[in-house]
Amino acid sequence: MDTTLPEVCLADGERLDEINEHLRLICKKGGLTFGTDAYLLSAFARAFPKENCADLGSGTGVIALLCQSRGKYRHIYAAELQDEFCDLIRRNAALNGMDGCISVLPGDIRSLSQGDTEGALAAVISNPPYMAAGAGLTHTDIRMETARRELNGTIYDFCAAASRLLKSGGLFYTVFRPDRMADLFAALRAASLEPKRMVTVYPDTESRPCLILVESRRDGSPELLQSPPLIIYKSRTDRTYTADLQRIFDTFSMEFLFENRKGNTL
Repeated sequence: MDTTLPEVCLADGERLDEINEHLRLICKKGGLTFGTDAYLLSAFARAFPKENCADLGSGTGVIALLCQSRGKYRHIYAAELQDEFCDLIRRNAALNGMDGCISVLPGDIRSLSQGDTEGALAAVISNPPYMAAGAGLTHTDIRMETARRELNGTIYDFCAAASRLLKSGGLFYTVFRPDRMADLFAALRAASLEPKRMVTVYPDTESRPCLILVESRRDGSPELLQSPPLIIYKSRTDRTYTADLQRIFDTFSMEFLFENRKGNTL
């Protein structure tokens, strides 16, 4: 990564955030902000430094930036539908000295093929829209609607796109809502992606799960390994990070969750 970073120039309606891994991120005011789900997904994805990867529905490019800050892949193709966010990904990559290892694929993920990525990939990552079209309250900003709801592709479409891009044995990493786990697993298997590892994330010990992280293998055999629960905060009143969450921030990895461990995770 180039350590000589350019000065940032913000347009109207933009702001600059300092985020994890010493990154600077240009965001749209009023748009989706960098969240725990994107960071956890980036940390969950295993590294293949000599291989290429794609990020489907890249948004600001934050997942690609996080992964490349630790050299996880040789190159990441950031696929994004909205033109203004395609431009934002390019600017964020340049701002952090990563324009040589991140490139943008503008357009609909439903039309992606291996021709777009110059061959089959070892890994694909996606933080797809969580909500079905028409579910819940709508947002007046179409950019937010596009990011949050399946207006331009369902979870089946995202899984199918990942499968088309992956080599046999390649890995797909995604984060989704626990209440739609059945939809995710059905979509994965329909696309010849077999769930292999899963982490269930809880806000605290007293709350319902808020996220699931799933690693799936193209043409894999049926066998799913689940980690112990990943709990973010110690309790509803004590918003101190758990030891597990702090370890993820320190190491940018979740491999330790799948080791045999004894004792409390708090």
